[in-house]
Amino acid sequence: MSTEPIRCAWRGMQGDPVYEAYHDTEWGVPEYDSRALWEKLVLDGFQAGLAWITILRKRDAFRMAFDGFDPEKVARYGDADRARLMADTGIVRSNAKIDAAISGARIYLDMRDKGEDFSEFLWAFTGGKPIQNRFTAFGDVPAQTPLAVEMSKALKAKGFKFVGPVIVYAFMQATGFVNDHFVSCHCYDRIKKLGA
Repeated sequence: MSTEPIRCAWRGMQGDPVYEAYHDTEWGVPEYDSRALWEKLVLDGFQAGLAWITILRKRDAFRMAFDGFDPEKVARYGDADRARLMADTGIVRSNAKIDAAISGARIYLDMRDKGEDFSEFLWAFTGGKPIQNRFTAFGDVPAQTPLAVEMSKALKAKGFKFVGPVIVYAFMQATGFVNDHFVSCHCYDRIKKLGA
């Protein structure tokens, strides 16, 4: 008889195979690939005001709509692309968020062209290693931290949009800058070892 593993107590996750798979295999895993980090930052920006599961269920449609989040392609988007994206019912349609994704691709490329690696820029905030938290309950997990405020300010200074401290902290959690799995969660120790 198999028993269900103990997971973080996210609302709406229990019994949802998409959400559970994301929690078990992606959330909190340290990500060092610059392009993948930029994609996740864009998706977290689209999440603003919505539940993450909404974005997660639309992620494949987002990837198709945004050319696999290839910054080279997204940076060249013009009015026709904006109109195409605003007509795409598979994604979250918001002029401001679409514009933020396009301008973000241009900023990403500008950083790269100036010799500034996006991953190195972000990971410098934690000294290149994940922060290992030891939360035991949902109420223990902050919506933002001073470090998220600092990263948010730095991203805004570069020109990125939809990168407030709450969005940035969600991004940090998802991409493994912090290990916010509950200590009781079956993922906690595995994620901790990845950051060792």
